Amino acid sequence: MPVSQINPYLVFAGDCRAAMTHYADVLGGTVEAMMTAAGTPMEEHVPAERRDKIIHACIKIGEQRLMASDAPPDYYSKPQGTSVSLHFNDAAEGRRIFEKLSEGGSVGMAFEPTFWSKGFGTCTDKYGTPWMINCTP
Repeated sequence: MPVSQINPYLVFAGDCRAAMTHYADVLGGTVEAMMTAAGTPMEEHVPAERRDKIIHACIKIGEQRLMASDAPPDYYSKPQGTSVSLHFNDAAEGRRIFEKLSEGGSVGMAFEPTFWSKGFGTCTDKYGTPWMINCTP
Protein backbone atom coordinates (compact mmCIF):
# COMPACT_ATOMS: atom_id res chain seq x y z
CA MET A 1 0.00 0.00 0.00
CA PRO A 2 1.48 3.41 -0.95
CA VAL A 3 2.08 6.10 1.65
CA SER A 4 -0.88 8.47 1.86
CA GLN A 5 1.06 11.44 3.33
CA ILE A 6 4.55 12.52 4.27
CA ASN A 7 4.62 15.14 7.01
CA PRO A 8 7.72 16.95 8.25
CA TYR A 9 8.10 16.62 12.03
CA LEU A 10 10.25 19.32 13.60
CA VAL A 11 11.89 19.10 17.02
CA PHE A 12 12.63 22.19 19.10
CA ALA A 13 14.70 22.98 22.18
CA GLY A 14 11.75 24.49 24.08
CA ASP A 15 10.27 27.07 21.71
CA CYS A 16 7.92 24.81 19.75
CA ARG A 17 4.81 26.80 20.72
CA ALA A 18 6.29 30.09 19.46
CA ALA A 19 7.70 28.50 16.29
CA MET A 20 4.51 26.71 15.29
CA THR A 21 2.36 29.76 16.04
CA HIS A 22 4.73 31.80 13.85
CA TYR A 23 4.62 29.24 11.02
CA ALA A 24 0.81 29.10 11.11
CA ASP A 25 0.71 32.89 10.86
CA VAL A 26 3.34 33.19 8.09
CA LEU A 27 2.03 30.27 6.02
CA GLY A 28 -1.68 30.94 6.51
CA GLY A 29 -2.18 27.72 8.45
CA THR A 30 -4.46 26.63 11.25
CA VAL A 31 -3.21 25.19 14.53
CA GLU A 32 -4.85 21.76 14.90
CA ALA A 33 -3.02 20.64 18.03
CA MET A 34 -0.76 22.14 20.68
CA MET A 35 -0.57 19.50 23.40
CA THR A 36 1.47 19.63 26.62
CA ALA A 37 2.02 16.95 29.27
CA ALA A 38 0.01 18.99 31.78
CA GLY A 39 -3.35 17.38 32.45
CA THR A 40 -2.48 14.13 30.67
CA PRO A 41 -1.77 10.67 32.14
CA MET A 42 1.94 11.27 31.48
CA GLU A 43 2.06 14.45 33.60
CA GLU A 44 3.34 12.66 36.72
CA HIS A 45 6.28 11.27 34.71
CA VAL A 46 7.38 14.67 33.42
CA PRO A 47 9.43 17.11 35.53
CA ALA A 48 7.30 20.06 36.68
CA GLU A 49 9.43 22.58 34.73
CA ARG A 50 8.74 20.70 31.44
CA ARG A 51 4.99 20.11 31.78
CA ASP A 52 4.18 23.23 29.74
CA LYS A 53 6.47 22.18 26.86
CA ILE A 54 4.86 20.86 23.68
CA ILE A 55 4.65 17.08 23.37
CA HIS A 56 2.83 17.32 20.02
CA ALA A 57 1.81 20.19 17.75
CA CYS A 58 0.25 20.18 14.31
CA ILE A 59 -0.63 22.96 11.91
CA LYS A 60 -2.64 22.45 8.74
CA ILE A 61 -1.60 24.49 5.71
CA GLY A 62 -3.97 23.83 2.84
CA GLU A 63 -4.05 20.03 2.64
CA GLN A 64 -0.57 19.67 4.17
CA ARG A 65 0.48 19.31 7.79
CA LEU A 66 3.58 20.38 9.67
CA MET A 67 4.09 18.69 13.03
CA ALA A 68 6.50 19.31 15.88
CA SER A 69 7.38 18.93 19.56
CA ASP A 70 9.86 20.10 22.16
CA ALA A 71 12.66 17.65 22.93
CA PRO A 72 14.01 17.15 26.41
CA PRO A 73 17.29 19.09 26.76
CA ASP A 74 19.46 15.95 26.63
CA TYR A 75 17.82 14.80 23.38
CA TYR A 76 17.78 17.98 21.32
CA SER A 77 20.22 18.58 18.47
CA LYS A 78 20.12 21.25 15.77
CA PRO A 79 18.69 20.16 12.42
CA GLN A 80 21.40 19.08 9.98
CA GLY A 81 21.17 17.81 6.44
CA THR A 82 17.46 18.55 6.02
CA SER A 83 15.25 21.49 5.11
CA VAL A 84 11.53 22.09 4.93
CA SER A 85 10.91 22.75 1.25
CA LEU A 86 8.02 24.99 0.21
CA HIS A 87 6.88 25.34 -3.40
CA PHE A 88 4.95 28.26 -4.85
CA ASN A 89 3.44 29.00 -8.26
CA ASP A 90 3.78 32.74 -7.66
CA ALA A 91 7.33 34.12 -7.23
CA ALA A 92 6.08 37.22 -5.39
CA GLU A 93 4.38 35.01 -2.80
CA GLY A 94 7.52 32.86 -2.55
CA ARG A 95 9.61 35.98 -1.91
CA ARG A 96 7.14 37.25 0.72
CA ILE A 97 7.25 33.95 2.61
CA PHE A 98 11.05 33.77 2.29
CA GLU A 99 11.41 37.25 3.78
CA LYS A 100 9.07 36.43 6.69
CA LEU A 101 10.80 33.13 7.47
CA SER A 102 14.30 34.61 7.28
CA GLU A 103 13.50 37.54 9.65
CA GLY A 104 15.74 37.15 12.70
CA GLY A 105 17.44 34.12 11.18
CA SER A 106 20.08 33.72 8.51
CA VAL A 107 20.01 33.58 4.72
CA GLY A 108 21.95 30.78 3.04
CA MET A 109 21.08 31.74 -0.53
CA ALA A 110 19.23 34.97 -1.28
CA PHE A 111 15.84 34.58 -2.97
CA GLU A 112 16.56 35.11 -6.67
CA PRO A 113 15.52 33.76 -10.06
CA THR A 114 17.59 30.75 -11.10
CA PHE A 115 17.90 28.67 -14.24
CA TRP A 116 15.32 26.21 -12.80
CA SER A 117 12.99 28.58 -10.99
CA LYS A 118 11.30 32.00 -11.03
CA GLY A 119 12.62 32.28 -7.48
CA PHE A 120 14.63 30.16 -5.07
CA GLY A 121 16.26 30.83 -1.71
CA THR A 122 17.40 29.11 1.46
CA CYS A 123 17.31 30.35 5.02
CA THR A 124 17.34 29.20 8.61
CA ASP A 125 14.68 30.90 10.70
CA LYS A 126 15.04 32.36 14.19
CA TYR A 127 13.98 29.00 15.67
CA GLY A 128 16.73 27.06 13.86
CA THR A 129 14.57 25.45 11.15
CA PRO A 130 16.18 25.33 7.69
CA TRP A 131 13.86 26.26 4.78
CA MET A 132 14.06 26.03 0.99
CA ILE A 133 11.64 28.24 -0.95
CA ASN A 134 11.20 27.26 -4.59
CA CYS A 135 8.89 28.62 -7.29
CA THR A 136 7.75 26.77 -10.38
CA PRO A 137 9.46 27.78 -13.62
